[in-house]
Amino acid sequence: MEAPDEATVRAVESCRESLPETVDGGRALFGFDGYVDRVRELVSERQSADAYERVSTLEAFADRVNDSVDAESSLSFEWIQAGVRTGGHVSHLARAFDRLGFDPGVVGCLGDPVEAPFAEEFGHLPLETLGSPGYTDAVEFGDGKLMLTEIGALMTLDWAGIESRVGLDRLAELVDGTELVGMGYWSEMPELPDVARGLREELWPTLSDPPETLLLDPGDLRKREPEVVAAGVEQVSALDDAVRVVVSANRYETRYLARLAGVESGDFGRESRAAFDHLGVSRFAGHGIEAAHLVDDEGTATVGVPRTDDPVLTTSSGDHFNAGLALAHVLDLGRAESLVVGNAVAGHFVRNGSPPTYDELRAFASAYLDYFDAV
Repeated sequence: MEAPDEATVRAVESCRESLPETVDGGRALFGFDGYVDRVRELVSERQSADAYERVSTLEAFADRVNDSVDAESSLSFEWIQAGVRTGGHVSHLARAFDRLGFDPGVVGCLGDPVEAPFAEEFGHLPLETLGSPGYTDAVEFGDGKLMLTEIGALMTLDWAGIESRVGLDRLAELVDGTELVGMGYWSEMPELPDVARGLREELWPTLSDPPETLLLDPGDLRKREPEVVAAGVEQVSALDDAVRVVVSANRYETRYLARLAGVESGDFGRESRAAFDHLGVSRFAGHGIEAAHLVDDEGTATVGVPRTDDPVLTTSSGDHFNAGLALAHVLDLGRAESLVVGNAVAGHFVRNGSPPTYDELRAFASAYLDYFDAV
């Protein structure tokens, strides 16, 4: 792996100085999805009832699919369920903030009544359910992942649905006084334009102590109709008039947003700037496996990402980047420092399979540059 560039070195050194020794915590709220993730492994070769080799890479999986297509043959895989966990924006962000020492609340699609995986993990937190969760079969490989998703109530959830299930007064109680609100995923929520409008027009005017920042994860917007995305852009931009909106997207999601802005480029930084300009929000973060960019009206910061050849878990690494990015905004860090914190939370997660405590986050940020030599 290449050594970190000067900009990354400066960002890490500044982050070390900027991160406080402790955090006082505070409240946050995350909505509006909710998933039960069934973690799977694909069997490559089975030696016995108890022993098997798994398909270790997405490339190897693709090769088998392509060979089957070329042979005009059907294809079957045996898969193993290796675990069950809660997933989606609300689960990953709430879990991370809980571990970091905050008091998160969740308004999401958690089941009727709240299903056991959510109750067992988040029962100690304020919970409001909006209906049935989605289900994802997540097949993890060494070089990527394949996720097969069945979306629950989120597919039809609109502002009226949130009001009827939670009530405006209860939602205001949960939001007022928080440090930050997180919302995801736009791609799985066709009615997001209506929800963004409701937040701006009906909820925010009732708040006496509103949060300064709303973090939005768009997800893969290629799934949505162009007119739905266009309406969403208009409403998300308008929402930025009420609260600082920070949109965070991965490499491919960023590329799609750039194309909506008429920019075709292989340059991640340029695509991040184009996405920012198109969305009309306060900040845009584009995060990838080699670099992350944070754009606002004052400029663009870019920070290198330390990779690992031996990840414990890769699914939801983007959500954990978002958790770090959200924390950085709560701490009012600068652009480059925010990227370091986002990468540090994600980096700890992929290497350990769980989000860091605040002390573990600071330790990762302190050793950030050393991880470039570990590959």
